[in-house]
Amino acid sequence: MKKYILTVLGMLCLSPVWGQGQVTKPRITIIATGGTIAGIAAPPAENAYTPAQLTVETLIRQVPQINNKASVKGIQLCNIASQYMTPRIWIRLARVVDSLFSGDHCDGIVVTHGTDTMEETAFFLDLVNSHENPVVFTGSMRPSNSPGADGPANLYNAVCLAADRVAVGKGVLVVMNDHIFSASGVTKTHTVNPQAFENPNRGPMGTIRGGIASLYYPLCEKNVVDERFSIRELANTDLPRVDIVLSYAGATSLLFDALVENGADGIVIAGVGHGNYSYQIENSAKKAVQNGVAVVRATRVLQGGVSSDTENPFEGQIVSRSLSPQKARILLMLALTVSHEPDTIQRMFDQYP
Repeated sequence: MKKYILTVLGMLCLSPVWGQGQVTKPRITIIATGGTIAGIAAPPAENAYTPAQLTVETLIRQVPQINNKASVKGIQLCNIASQYMTPRIWIRLARVVDSLFSGDHCDGIVVTHGTDTMEETAFFLDLVNSHENPVVFTGSMRPSNSPGADGPANLYNAVCLAADRVAVGKGVLVVMNDHIFSASGVTKTHTVNPQAFENPNRGPMGTIRGGIASLYYPLCEKNVVDERFSIRELANTDLPRVDIVLSYAGATSLLFDALVENGADGIVIAGVGHGNYSYQIENSAKKAVQNGVAVVRATRVLQGGVSSDTENPFEGQIVSRSLSPQKARILLMLALTVSHEPDTIQRMFDQYP
């Protein structure tokens, strides 16, 4: 088993780190990507810090209690601040997850990640991961050596949830500050406070305290697309380029037009209110759709989403439903790998009401 994983990881240029544990315990692999949870402040009491300094070995050693709950192993996928996350790293992560589960090398996976783009990486993985095994994302709002660092507790809870059968079949989950969220609904709502993550439309799926999970919903909250996007088919290609344009009072179409002229395959408009935008952006959006560019109408507002009964609708326009602009972008990127028909793509978005 170890030889097989080392071969896969070697091809991906990754560094495996093997922990200690009994084979009778759930087998959990922690995939580390960096972020604040691996950050160091100097001196510790200051707000400024450098993210992505600690390795996965150190993260595991900081929480020895997890070895009582699971047989833990670690993989260092990358070590970056999450504002530097890219779709290529998403694909690498998804390939590792697929390899680990397909080879029956672990029962669950925890991904440590910076909080800035955690919701995006988690949603991408949710869309391409075809396995029922638990996948749990976590991170921290305070660096590892800060007073009141939240990383160790979050990591402990994430490992406990990944080792719990209650998480099987629930899709990719996010654990932060004792709350459990779905990948499709969670978003970061505070820049610095440990209580930084919410699901604005539905609230958390449940809580986890001291490693004991309690889900609010008897059935899983996960929305499942009709046909899951295949990471094996995507692994050797670049995803279509989709950008986001923000609307606001007095917004021009300058940025929208520049993106179209420079080869954007799709554009998500983060509109005001119910996904509304200026006359200029509206005119440019209509022209873009006529020329084969996919346009999704989303909103910068946290709650309510965008439904089909919008103001001034036009043929070919796609609405984001409950997905935020950043998550609408991810679904559109993947959708464009299988279809360019607006009606087909809209049906994919309709599964996130």
